[in-house]
Amino acid sequence: MKPILDPMCGSRMFYFDKNNKSVLFGDIRDETHWTRQYKKLEIHPDQIMDARDLEFPDNSFHLVILDPPHLINCGKTSDMAKSYGYLEKAWHEDMKRIFNEAWRVLRPNGTLIFKWADKDVSLAELLYVLEREPVFGDKKPAANKAGTNRFFLVFFKDE
Repeated sequence: MKPILDPMCGSRMFYFDKNNKSVLFGDIRDETHWTRQYKKLEIHPDQIMDARDLEFPDNSFHLVILDPPHLINCGKTSDMAKSYGYLEKAWHEDMKRIFNEAWRVLRPNGTLIFKWADKDVSLAELLYVLEREPVFGDKKPAANKAGTNRFFLVFFKDE
């Protein structure tokens, strides 16, 4: 078993090595799209998986990476939705299940990295839903051109 799990890898946008042999790349989608800018978007995970219900034993991975969809107010067939996925309006339960599953498969003394953008859901609301506080991360990052903040949060699972 690989030591790192990314169960929502999408097109692996923030990876330097999109084929890193230490990472098990998973996603619920396996598809190719063309964006309106004629850019090919490929989502081809190593394994199809639903991050809400991971089929791995407890304590399986040293590092889990979560980059879940964070958009509610985008068209379901938009380039943004195709690139990043989208949240249903009642996203709270799904996000809680995703986090709890990632936590379950994370080994003791393991690290969970969580990437979030606050375009439609604030960081405060997300953390309230997760019912966990990160060890550290971006508290007040600079906004991008669209006024959206992107956060990287680090959680640590004690023994």
